[in-house]
Amino acid sequence: MAAAERMTVDELAGRAGLTVRTVRFYTARGLLPPPRLRGRTGLYGPAHLARLELVRELQALGLTLAAIERHLERIPDGASPEDLALQRALLSPWAPEEAEDLDRHELDRRVGRRLDDEAVMKLAALGVVEENGNGGVRVISPALLGMAAELSAMPLDALVAAHESIERHTTELAEELQRVFQDTVVRPYRERGRPPEERERLLELAVKLKPLMLQSLVGSFQRAVDRAIRRSVPGDEGAR
Repeated sequence: MAAAERMTVDELAGRAGLTVRTVRFYTARGLLPPPRLRGRTGLYGPAHLARLELVRELQALGLTLAAIERHLERIPDGASPEDLALQRALLSPWAPEEAEDLDRHELDRRVGRRLDDEAVMKLAALGVVEENGNGGVRVISPALLGMAAELSAMPLDALVAAHESIERHTTELAEELQRVFQDTVVRPYRERGRPPEERERLLELAVKLKPLMLQSLVGSFQRAVDRAIRRSVPGDEGAR
């Protein structure tokens, strides 16, 4: 057994950033294949670590443990670390920020002024914060907090309608793009037997796709808004 495949459960847990108890729990639930035994010692390898990292990516997407189990059931126990890394790249969250839990005092400090309950409701309507059940809020998008707080003068109905429209259309767009990528890229790769020479290319594509698609979405939206504004101006014959 290669040195890289000689991790004890303590070493595996340390590499994965988990507790030994969690690793054993995942193994008992079938999320992690059993280790190889040397005497009475279980030894783990790179595939075990890659599978734990995949579990963490799926948890970051908000999947329940039951949903993660169903997903992992479709991945053979003998899947290579490279195949598991590709799974991670395809499934890793696109949101670049991590949510933060703040009390109301810290929320006020972050935006630079005191926010009343109505202002917090408007931030929630914009999808920037949500109640965390502890009297404070979970800031879903810290980068947008300051800008969103400046919109608190707008009517609540307008903010709710705008956010619902954005959520509806972006959800439809995301689902359509996911189908296109699966049908034109992932499914043909699987049907060809997951050739190793294509794996690296697909992994590179998955990594580069996120910033490209995000910039493309922003640019397309900006151009669409400009066209909508021109069409709203009477007598603008050049608007299309």
